[in-house]
Amino acid sequence: MAEFQVPVWAQGRLVDRSKGRFAHDVVPAEKTALVVVDMQTYFLDSSSPAHVPQALEIVPAINRLARALRTAGGHVVWIRTMYTKEAEASISHFHQILLKPAAYEYRCKALSEGSEASKIWPGLDVAPEDLVMKKTRFSAFTADASELDAHLRKREVEAVLVAGTMTNVCCDSTARDAMMHNYRTTMLHDGNASLTEAEHASTLVNFHMYFGDVAGCDEVMARYE
Repeated sequence: MAEFQVPVWAQGRLVDRSKGRFAHDVVPAEKTALVVVDMQTYFLDSSSPAHVPQALEIVPAINRLARALRTAGGHVVWIRTMYTKEAEASISHFHQILLKPAAYEYRCKALSEGSEASKIWPGLDVAPEDLVMKKTRFSAFTADASELDAHLRKREVEAVLVAGTMTNVCCDSTARDAMMHNYRTTMLHDGNASLTEAEHASTLVNFHMYFGDVAGCDEVMARYE
């Protein structure tokens, strides 16, 4: 994705909202979690109909930040979107109305437990101490779809850094809900990817104005040096 810039018209609102560009740059690493959303083979493999080409480009930045945060004493969580019969029953509108039949059939099979497509992309550095968790809704903070919130509370996490794909779908949903759960939330502009630059940028601008911070991975890593 192209380098993200906050538009001039949005910068003024950020100054009015808080102390300036960043509101969440003072949380120590040990109270911070990097939550990486949906970086699975289903979305990164070029043969998949759900392929997000830009998602491959953010893999190195996510790996660098994950290593830096771990070293500084922080937490890394990898989120896998999964299909289950229970999830389909509870959100049947999404599966049976919004999806075309071919997309529905492929998604159910590809995101079922045991499928290669459902696994974390092999180019990502998942460490033994990291959490790998499942979700069955767009947001990883939906109470009946993931146990993420409970795990973060147990670890006394106060700040969440959101990376993954797609910026404007599951990442945005997760980041907004993180803020509504009272986490100090940052979306990583070079750690998120979508299908188009317009979708990516507009989501980040809107999030930055109303929900939390938007920062680059290097900017965040510098806080832990």
